[in-house]
Amino acid sequence: MTTVEVRTWTAVCPLSVLQPNRGVAALLPGGEQVAVFRTNEDEVFALSNMDPFSRAAVLSRGLVGDRGGVPVVVSPVYKQAFDLRTGECLDDPSVSVPAYPVHVSDAGTVLVGSP
Repeated sequence: MTTVEVRTWTAVCPLSVLQPNRGVAALLPGGEQVAVFRTNEDEVFALSNMDPFSRAAVLSRGLVGDRGGVPVVVSPVYKQAFDLRTGECLDDPSVSVPAYPVHVSDAGTVLVGSP
């Protein structure tokens, strides 16, 4: 038997309002806070907005950049870097934050998926 994954897509904002190397916070159905990021390469990523080290919803305010070819956001509190693709903490691989699928519609709307 095959399991079918059902995903809900939430429109977050137009891509045009996301500034490169910046993040914005959004609320998904069910109350999940996500941080949505756009890189200089025009890639869009979404992670949980909760910093697991400070337990504050601040990742959307972190510094976006690159560490050894890996796109990252650096938490504004204790400065841990999180891989934007996977949510893994590069400074402590035993810690990660949820990463969410992102899709930009043909109309230019950023959509974030949740299970």
